[in-house]
Amino acid sequence: MSHPCVRCGACCATFRVSFHWSEAQPDNPGGPPAELVVPLRRHELAMRGTDGANPRCVALRGTIGVDGHCGIYPQRPSVCRIVEPSWEFGRHSPQCDKGRLAHGLAPLTPADWPAAPAAADPTPAH
Repeated sequence: MSHPCVRCGACCATFRVSFHWSEAQPDNPGGPPAELVVPLRRHELAMRGTDGANPRCVALRGTIGVDGHCGIYPQRPSVCRIVEPSWEFGRHSPQCDKGRLAHGLAPLTPADWPAAPAAADPTPAH
């Protein structure tokens, strides 16, 4: 089973993605490429496409709800890294639900996450 975020992409087309300028290239070689960001405020940048009435991040690939995913996943800004999918870590995420609902997708539930494999019983059989 693949991670639900790799089939979603709703947050990338719902929210403005703003972050401190130092997270982007060339100041941070591991950050978003300079051509994918725009100035927002004095110390902030935004991912291109997210600062408007109908946000859609320029890095979004695929179709929302089918195979939507971040095309620069390893280089995504910190604000994207901290968004938790609902129930991935055993807790609800209102931000995830809001993004999914905005695109006609049902909120994630605990059932969307596979259970961890049971640990082997260390007690020898008698």
